[in-house]
Amino acid sequence: MKTGIVILVILLILALVLGGAYVSRRNQMAIKREAVNAAWSQVDVVLQRRADLIPNLVETVKGYAVQEQVVYGEIARARSALLSASNPAEKIAANGQLDSALGRLLVIVENYPQLKSNENFMRLQDELAGTENRIAIERRNYNQAVQEYNTYISLFPNSLVASIAGFTRNDAYFKTDAGARQAPKVNFDYPKNPGAETPAPAKPAPTPAPAHP
Repeated sequence: MKTGIVILVILLILALVLGGAYVSRRNQMAIKREAVNAAWSQVDVVLQRRADLIPNLVETVKGYAVQEQVVYGEIARARSALLSASNPAEKIAANGQLDSALGRLLVIVENYPQLKSNENFMRLQDELAGTENRIAIERRNYNQAVQEYNTYISLFPNSLVASIAGFTRNDAYFKTDAGARQAPKVNFDYPKNPGAETPAPAKPAPTPAPAHP
């Protein structure tokens, strides 16, 4: 009888320990998943902010480069895909397309230094530069949160808890492929005299030959 009670007590203690460990690990997974959601919310805000700036920026550039319709069309399609995306994975893919299209727009802008005299354009480029910097920060924070969540649920015995509790790996993160373009660097500081040539460096004076006795 005593042996049965001892075994029952041991089993009860073991169940409490295992149950407590399960609840603790499940709660940590929930916390890390919410951290991912919170980080994505910040990314979503800055992506929306950039999407709001793009139409005015494009219209301003069109005033000087109306013939670049292909690039304008790419930007419009990428922006539409971003705004219509229903989940982070779709938005991340659309954002990559928009990054690429904006990069081509900035190349076009470099050919029209007279845009610097347009006050509206200067204001927009300042806002876009600030937004791009913010996007880079929030992307990094989001990727870090996703990595921490994925790592935590993949470790043993967390993986068992994740399988039972329904926590799955999150693969919706910003990837940087080899050779991929970085976030657009907005720089419209053109040289004052584009046609001026850089003077060649002065040639060193010849070393005199040693005198012979």
